Amino acid sequence: MSSAEQLYLLADHIKLSLLERQRAQSLGLDNDSQDGHLSRSLEQFKTGLESLETEKETLQNRGGDSAVSALSESISSLREQYDNLTSQFHGFESPTTIRTIAHPNSEALADDFQHATSTPAAYRKSKSVRFSDTPDSPSEELFGRYRDEPANDSAGYRDQADEMSNQQIHEYHSQIMEEQDEQLDRLGESISRQRELSMQIGDELDSHVAMLDEVDGVVDRHQSRLDRGQRMLGKIARGAGENKQMTAIVVLIIILVLLIAILK
Repeated sequence: MSSAEQLYLLADHIKLSLLERQRAQSLGLDNDSQDGHLSRSLEQFKTGLESLETEKETLQNRGGDSAVSALSESISSLREQYDNLTSQFHGFESPTTIRTIAHPNSEALADDFQHATSTPAAYRKSKSVRFSDTPDSPSEELFGRYRDEPANDSAGYRDQADEMSNQQIHEYHSQIMEEQDEQLDRLGESISRQRELSMQIGDELDSHVAMLDEVDGVVDRHQSRLDRGQRMLGKIARGAGENKQMTAIVVLIIILVLLIAILK
């Protein structure tokens, strides 16, 4: 999977986290403990965008116009999503940011987003919050693998939530956020590895450029030697031409002297 696709997936996870935070706030729960995870995820998003910008510059240098065009469109879309998600995280809500976090990049997560944007009926029955000094421990099924619509739970999530205490609801959402954070950490590690690979490729290109510069210097030195040799050959050729003329003059003088002697 390419870096752009990873960032689209990371953006979807950040959107789900923001939606879960909104739901917790609507229930009057203190969900500030998740802000650190969201902040780290946004930082990973920003780092991934910088990595894509570097990859784009590399492709431009190689002349891959079609790949550069596709990557530019992805960067533009991801940059817009990053700005909207950052604004939403800091509390600057607008129609644009709301529309961004409500729509997934992957259709496979459509059900998750629909569930996250809906308010369960059990939460709307009463605004009262029940507290207990010794709350019951959550059941094993409650803290199993997160599913929007558990297949084997006849009562369903809404019925369970209706019977949960305030602390249990908070623990449930914390568990979800921790699982999402683990997935984002793995994505961050993958993006970091790709960034290190890009840096290694850049170092390798720099070494090749240095080698080419060295070869160019050697060629220039040999060209200078060839120029000097050519000049020397020109001088020798001119000298040989002058010697031929002198030889011809001497031969003609000798012939003239012989003719004079014979005619007398």
